[in-house]
Amino acid sequence: MISNVLINTDFKLNGLREKYKGKVRDVYKLKNNLLIVVVTDRISAFDVVLPRGIPFKGQILNQIAANMLFQTKDIVPNWLIATPDPNVSIGRVCVPFKVEMVIRGYLTGHAARIYNSGGRSISGVILPEGMKENDKFENPIITPSTKAEKGHDEDISREEIIKKGIVSKHDYEILENYTKKLFERGTEIAKKQGLILVDTKYEFGKTVEGEIVLIDEIHTPDSSRYFYEKGYIERQIKGDRQKQLSKEFVREWLIENNFKGLPGQNLPKMDEQLILSITKRYVELFEKIMGKSFVRSSTENLLKRVNQNIVTYLEST
Repeated sequence: MISNVLINTDFKLNGLREKYKGKVRDVYKLKNNLLIVVVTDRISAFDVVLPRGIPFKGQILNQIAANMLFQTKDIVPNWLIATPDPNVSIGRVCVPFKVEMVIRGYLTGHAARIYNSGGRSISGVILPEGMKENDKFENPIITPSTKAEKGHDEDISREEIIKKGIVSKHDYEILENYTKKLFERGTEIAKKQGLILVDTKYEFGKTVEGEIVLIDEIHTPDSSRYFYEKGYIERQIKGDRQKQLSKEFVREWLIENNFKGLPGQNLPKMDEQLILSITKRYVELFEKIMGKSFVRSSTENLLKRVNQNIVTYLEST
């Protein structure tokens, strides 16, 4: 199973205008303003792509994201048109805003690391005194970051974004409003499954017609962090670690092996036991958040299957 992973694609599609390779996705832009996103089994942490793929990770991310886009399209328009393959989403070409809208309901992850090191602000948002890791904020906070093409994304304040002209004040207010609505809906969806949506990020873009829409994935383990609701309060009172479903455990494993994506650090070796355990965690999140069993797609001739499904869809439109 570990050998059958989708790592790289190089499809020769009719009408192809350009191809972009992200950390996890291969993106094909066509002349008819269609965008084809192939969600691979690559995995990244600390903005570094790890050396080995994770079986079924791409399918899991793609199917969760498609489901969440469907469940939120009544409150925020999005880019998605079709998912002709378990690893593929097709939608409208958009010009992305150069910021990621990060929203946090709890003091966890990056925010907790800043707080525990003595920092009391993130992206211009002042953090209250007296909090401990994984405590809930009185109200969710929005902590944007720059969308870096290479290297690490960086925290940036609302004021800086508008002052530097990265996003206009009018558009930013729309992004902020959409972010709050999406987080509220994501929280409701998670609660039905006994989960807490802890924090997440949303990306937005403009269509060729000028409409602001939600793009990329949402509410997946790559873009979000979840806690189990049952026992959350008890674990906080005792000072125990929260039981969570997210990619944070991969970051924790890297930190334990002396890697934080800093210059001069070497990636630790990923053995098969670790890879299979990561797949298991991704499947667990899929089944918890989707409320149904994960059905593994055939990985035989994986590249051929993905390519054929894309071509068949394009020929039918």
